[in-house]
Amino acid sequence: MNDHDALRNLVLAPYIFKATALIGVSRRVGGNQFRHAFSTLGILFDYKYFQDSILLKASLIHDLLEDLPETEIEEIRYTDHEGHRVVDLVLEVTRNTGEEKEDYLQRVLETGSDNALILKCADRISNLTDLHRDTDSDFKIAKYLDQTEKYVLPMARKVNQDMVIEISDLIARRRKILERMNLGAFDK
Repeated sequence: MNDHDALRNLVLAPYIFKATALIGVSRRVGGNQFRHAFSTLGILFDYKYFQDSILLKASLIHDLLEDLPETEIEEIRYTDHEGHRVVDLVLEVTRNTGEEKEDYLQRVLETGSDNALILKCADRISNLTDLHRDTDSDFKIAKYLDQTEKYVLPMARKVNQDMVIEISDLIARRRKILERMNLGAFDK
């Protein structure tokens, strides 16, 4: 099946419906988690993952279990013929209760499937794009960028060299903004 046929046959509606539960979950940067899910899906389309319906479906609900822990996971497993595999992928990229962020990222880096790594990279690209100084302190942004370099960049190196370039570029641009702002603060 070529990319055109794969997209024509892709059925995302049941997962979009599940993702609408995220409309009520706000993001610090504005908007909501539903929009972030679509951003992550859009990044995967941008990287031409048209043939991987499980990856695309999982992108729509990748934050659902973390943001709404009361979600009926078994119900999602029976959404369609791929539901079990979609849920398994979502579980791979879901941070466990009580799991420290760095332990979570290390776990995904070490044990995540290729699709888990791709999904985590697309998620982080979306988050880096939304990273702004008006919502996070310079320290928090710097820490996030360090974390991205340490864990997510190696994930990208395992699965997609174009994602390596984009993530590296986003890190460099965000660091440059911090540097310029901090230099500007001293000029006053």
